[in-house]
Amino acid sequence: PGCEQETSDYAYWRETFFFEHAAGDDWVGVQAYLRTFIGKHGPLPVPAEAEKTKNGWEYFPPALGIGVQTAWNLTGGVPVFVTENGLATDNDARRIDYTHDALLGLKKAMDLGIDVLGYLHWSLLDNYEWGSYDPTFGLISVDRKTFKRTPKPSLTWLGQVARTGMLNVPRP
Repeated sequence: PGCEQETSDYAYWRETFFFEHAAGDDWVGVQAYLRTFIGKHGPLPVPAEAEKTKNGWEYFPPALGIGVQTAWNLTGGVPVFVTENGLATDNDARRIDYTHDALLGLKKAMDLGIDVLGYLHWSLLDNYEWGSYDPTFGLISVDRKTFKRTPKPSLTWLGQVARTGMLNVPRP
């Protein structure tokens, strides 16, 4: 509260500008992972009591639904494709929880009439992110010495969601 202009200014070059210029396009991509609170002097630190991801972001699954609704509103109704959404964690059960809740937010956006063309989870493999192999966003782990790939339970769960179109599939 009291930092509405600062928040608008912060968001402008990060999203608003691009969404304004995407009005009339065939579709717009949305990448969503977290939320950021803005104070008088810019971004505020993640509260100490908040659950954090492996890379220090706030664990906040509703970011996806909010981001999709924001894109839809700022483009004047351009269809949305979720090009990235996921969680950096070593706890795959939390990855499933995060993805479930993010997809719930996406479904709510769709129920509001937002045209969502698709969803891509980030990432299939644990990959090189932000200068490190540490963030582990993947649905499949990769042994960096042998390159052996091991599917995580989240891969099976998300595959079942995709096949059935239902979010209430049993969690491993």
